[in-house]
Amino acid sequence: MAERMLIGASLKMYFSHARTVDWVSDVAAIVAEHPARDQVTAFVIPQYPSIPAALEHAGDLAVGAQDVATEDAGAFTGEVSAAVLAELGCRFVEVGHAERRRLFGDTDEVIAAKTHAALRNGLTPILCVGETDRAAPDAAAEACLAQIRSALSEATDAGVAGPLVIAYEPVWAIGAPEPADADHIRGVCSALRAQLGGDVSVIYGGSAGPGLLSQISDSVDGLFLGRFAHDPDAVRAILDEVGSLTA
Repeated sequence: MAERMLIGASLKMYFSHARTVDWVSDVAAIVAEHPARDQVTAFVIPQYPSIPAALEHAGDLAVGAQDVATEDAGAFTGEVSAAVLAELGCRFVEVGHAERRRLFGDTDEVIAAKTHAALRNGLTPILCVGETDRAAPDAAAEACLAQIRSALSEATDAGVAGPLVIAYEPVWAIGAPEPADADHIRGVCSALRAQLGGDVSVIYGGSAGPGLLSQISDSVDGLFLGRFAHDPDAVRAILDEVGSLTA
């Protein structure tokens, strides 16, 4: 298990601003008093307008954004630059989520440009990768590695590097009643960790919730939570798991 587990949630567009502030405040309080607080880096990724308030109430929670522009400044109406996100105090930015690909046309080229934008502005990309259809762990890992190489291509060509979080989210498991089975997750994430090394963390998302970490902790560096974390007590339960694993 990693020295510090990454445990975080994207709130997508589920919460109102007021509920976001309440959730961040509640989870920040849970993290602050939890015995496992020194074993985790906890983070939250709210909607853009809620980022400043989230930062205000976050305590030890890191804050990220759900998307980022490919450019740092200019005539790009409606976009939000990595430079501004960093200026506000964000640490993470989500890049390449399957919903961005499917609903908003984020191509491999766009994802590479966004990854580069995040890295050159000192943000840590949470790069979402995963196979579309069920596949054996070795085939899934190869598909993910191809996505990672593509996403890093522009930054690599420019000589830009930095910390990276890989969120393994098999597309077929996103929004499903259950996550991928533990053996599959371990197989894929172990392969990714072995291939990537360096300043790269590998976390699992895709219907991740309480009870999963105990089954896969030998192969991942944390969890990327979705709707199962809407109840702050679920975050407490996952911190309890971390505590039991490090006891």
